[in-house]
Amino acid sequence: MVGNDGRLALVIGATGGIGGAAAERLLAEGWRVRALHRDPEAARRKAGRPGLDWVKGDAMVEAEVVAAAEGADLLVYGANPPGYRNWAGLQMPMLRSAMAAALAADARLVFPGTIYNYGPDAFPELREDSPQHPATRKGAIRVQMEQALKTASETGLKVLIVRAGDFFGPRTTANSWLGAGLVKPGQPLAKVTYPGPLEVAHGWAYLPDVAEAMVRLASRDDLAAFETFHMRGYAVTGHELVAALSQAAGRKLAVSRLPWFAIRGLAPFNETMREMLEMRYLWEGPVLLDNARLAARLGAEPHTPLETALSAALEGLDVLPRPATAAKAA
Repeated sequence: MVGNDGRLALVIGATGGIGGAAAERLLAEGWRVRALHRDPEAARRKAGRPGLDWVKGDAMVEAEVVAAAEGADLLVYGANPPGYRNWAGLQMPMLRSAMAAALAADARLVFPGTIYNYGPDAFPELREDSPQHPATRKGAIRVQMEQALKTASETGLKVLIVRAGDFFGPRTTANSWLGAGLVKPGQPLAKVTYPGPLEVAHGWAYLPDVAEAMVRLASRDDLAAFETFHMRGYAVTGHELVAALSQAAGRKLAVSRLPWFAIRGLAPFNETMREMLEMRYLWEGPVLLDNARLAARLGAEPHTPLETALSAALEGLDVLPRPATAAKAA
């Protein structure tokens, strides 16, 4: 695919973080964008993304996804069960529907990769060929999904995987460590609750940058049937992230450690807490991504300055002080 001459993309999960960011980038690049949702009118009101062609369909129902993808050149898989809930029951069926739709339309399927695929044997620097030995149930599901994509690519499916660190963006998302762990949406930002040692480096990714990389790569005509690229994003320590958050917030923020003991106590009774506890190992040592392959293909990785990205994210989470006039009007 070359250029952006009105090509059609189907986005699954356009009301979410990665799906929404991809939809916005595609529209900005001149693509026609169709968005799948079980309730298109409610999605149109919620998403607030003008220009999307909302169509009715359930990501779990293969025939409905196939129908929605008719005529598409690209299919962006942004479906993600919120709060880590029922991954085992939802992820593979939704992905199979998307794979069938992409095959039927001869569209390339774009899939957002995560660091959950990897165990400690692959750390600290993750490359495209690093071994995937996940340490958690969620990671095992992600590996299963990518293996299914790889197998399907050998019989006609075109796949692009773009992997990045922990996502955050300018809109609230329940699946973001920043928006659901480090700060509390809707409450004035005074402190950061950090999940690991502050001196350890961790990889973060700004969703608009990830979306730009996805669209630029997917628009190229030199991709193989199965391609994987890693984004470095922001490789920063907890100290550096808190400093950048303080700069974006315009005040020095206090720091506390995430109360893992409390999460451990709740884990037997709460699926989200249980899955969070399994992810603790990702914060105990450096987890970074090597972007050499992506930089070689694109020339440079899309990269918004960290403070700019965090400012947009904090504004979207409604944690920054409002001007007096705006607060009075609200």
